[in-house]
Amino acid sequence: MSVDESLAATLRILEAAQSDAGNGIARVAAADMARLGLAENDVLTLRGIRHTVARLQAAAPGAVDEGTLHIDGLLRDNAGAGIGERITVAKAASSPARRITLIPAGNARAVFHRDEGSLFTRLKARLRGHPVADTRQDTLALRRVLDGRAVLGGDRLRASLFGRPLDFTVASTVPPGAVVFDAATDIRIDARGAEPSRGPAVSYEDIGGLAKEIARVREMIELPLRYPEVFERLGVDAPKGVLLYGPPGCGKTLIARAVAYEAGVRFVNINGPEIIQQGYGESEALLRKIFQEAQESPATIIFFDEIDALAPNRDTVLGDVEKRVVAQLLALMDGINSRGKVIIIAATNLPNNIDPALRRPGRFDREIGLNPPDKVGRLEILQVHTRGMPRAEDVDLERIAAATHGFLGADLAALCREAAMLCARDLLPKVDFAHTGLPEDALASIRVEMKHFEQAMNEIELSTTRQVFTEVPNVHWDEVGGLDEVKQTLREAVEWPLKYAERFTHARARPAKGVLLTGAPGTGKTLVAKALAAESGVNFITVKGPELLSKWVGESERGIREIFKKARQAAPSILFFDEIDAIVPRRGQNSGGGNVSERMVGQFLLELDSIDELNGVVVLGATNRPDLIDPALLRPGRFDSVVELPEPDRPTRRAILQIHCRGRKLGAEVSLDAMAEATAGMSGAEIEALCRRAAMLAIRDSIEQHPGKEFAPFAVEARHFEAASGLARQVAARPGPDARLAS
Repeated sequence: MSVDESLAATLRILEAAQSDAGNGIARVAAADMARLGLAENDVLTLRGIRHTVARLQAAAPGAVDEGTLHIDGLLRDNAGAGIGERITVAKAASSPARRITLIPAGNARAVFHRDEGSLFTRLKARLRGHPVADTRQDTLALRRVLDGRAVLGGDRLRASLFGRPLDFTVASTVPPGAVVFDAATDIRIDARGAEPSRGPAVSYEDIGGLAKEIARVREMIELPLRYPEVFERLGVDAPKGVLLYGPPGCGKTLIARAVAYEAGVRFVNINGPEIIQQGYGESEALLRKIFQEAQESPATIIFFDEIDALAPNRDTVLGDVEKRVVAQLLALMDGINSRGKVIIIAATNLPNNIDPALRRPGRFDREIGLNPPDKVGRLEILQVHTRGMPRAEDVDLERIAAATHGFLGADLAALCREAAMLCARDLLPKVDFAHTGLPEDALASIRVEMKHFEQAMNEIELSTTRQVFTEVPNVHWDEVGGLDEVKQTLREAVEWPLKYAERFTHARARPAKGVLLTGAPGTGKTLVAKALAAESGVNFITVKGPELLSKWVGESERGIREIFKKARQAAPSILFFDEIDAIVPRRGQNSGGGNVSERMVGQFLLELDSIDELNGVVVLGATNRPDLIDPALLRPGRFDSVVELPEPDRPTRRAILQIHCRGRKLGAEVSLDAMAEATAGMSGAEIEALCRRAAMLAIRDSIEQHPGKEFAPFAVEARHFEAASGLARQVAARPGPDARLAS
């Protein structure tokens, strides 16, 4: 492979964009391209500890800084260099590949075992469960996947086939040197040469939405493993451990695997329950063996998944085995003498259940919390999980990311999987079951459409809110009669901070933390809350006040803590407390019951004023007895607005009648204006009941006139409303356009 040394340059490595991952693409700034005499689609040689090649693609203006090289994890692994390191880059001479032999690596070895044959033949046989003959179509499809890739012998590459990423090692190429796949390349698979690897390649480009967390983990782990001499020169010990905590499905295990792969070290995965053995002393002996092997081996990362099961708090655990295991783990972490060579990573979603002795510097030196991703993070995760997915042109990942509030990485992966399943379900009517499999043209035409994602969003239940009652309201503002001022106040409190966040930042204005809805029973407090959740598109968590009351000491306060914790994890969200006066009554008026209500009020105030800001969480309360609520909650900074829903006036009553008569066949003599006048003093719930009773009376008359199963169309007439309301003399029978409008 010839290289023009006069045009070589040293560039600093940075992560690749999500869209470039797995495609063998390198991007540099336009100024560097001009300085090195490079053009679009040139083949670059990258020289770190090892040599590799990549295809150059121009970067968008401003997307890549001068002096940097953006490549993905596979290219970094092939070059033997990590993020932040410097690598020599130059233009390479290449030629079309006549023949390339690939060895299955990582997860591809499970597909091929030790047989030779066409990649697509083996893959389709495994996926379908029956043999498929090798055809020219298979070879052409494989060439299309790899077309344009530049490789060297010994490189590792990834091919996304049928939405499934498979890794291979390039065993040999004809001609030797840098070659490029094209339509004439003869691709051969040699599964007999497959050798055990250190596991599937999980690079930083396979993780979305956790850039800050990854950077903190890298500086704690990669620096001691790659450059232990730095700590020797500084005269300090390298960090020993990192504790990752966050809700299930946020990416803790994925980060640990990616760090191990990127650092090029041995990775030992230990599940907490696997350590607990039956015999006396066996659990401690197993732990000692793991640590001894790690210190005798090259650099190693020991990963404890679900460490709360292995090292619970000794003050609360009853078993003697668990206490001995915790003591042994503490002794082993204190006894690591090869500093910088063994790093401990632990993951848990219950950090408060871990023994406090582990959570001090010198053992777990840093604790990193993983929060649910924001809109940009959700877009990155969606791009990761749809890399190998054939998407229709109408699929808008940015719109999906904006609509998936509170989704974790696992939820978004399930969303993409569910969308693909819905696409497959649509194909079932097209399958000819008389013949196995689908024709090649049918397979090539499969596309996941936007409608599949929209339908999947309605079927996915969030991981963060499965333990609380979450409702997806199907109520909209046009189903709430009147109350224009109330609607505007709630829009300002909930919708505006989401839609116009930049304006709030510019004005340095804090969004409302809480809104209290008051009013007589039946004025529509709960209905307004549901409509607000549906219109704003955020997660809606509803809590019935009496449900949190418990006879056990501390359980009621714990319930409040858990509710607020789930709301923070599912942010942006609305936390709706119905009958809130049952949770936070006035303090100092109850003498019995162990002061449960006073402790609940105190816990509620602490959560509202918590140092963990309620970012993206709006607390909405409803009560018809605001005089019973503790006054401490009604100050600004807690419930910023107290909105009273008044008794409906005449225009509001007519709007409510219009809503509840919508779709019903009304008699010609029914006048909504007259009924609105006659229902003075009624609440919205009473007006709804009036319309429902009138409809029932009309059904009774129809059954009496046409008994049995015989049916004839009928209308709800004025006399039915008169009988239902007892206001016969006040309801004027005026035919007119109102009846036609309502029907």
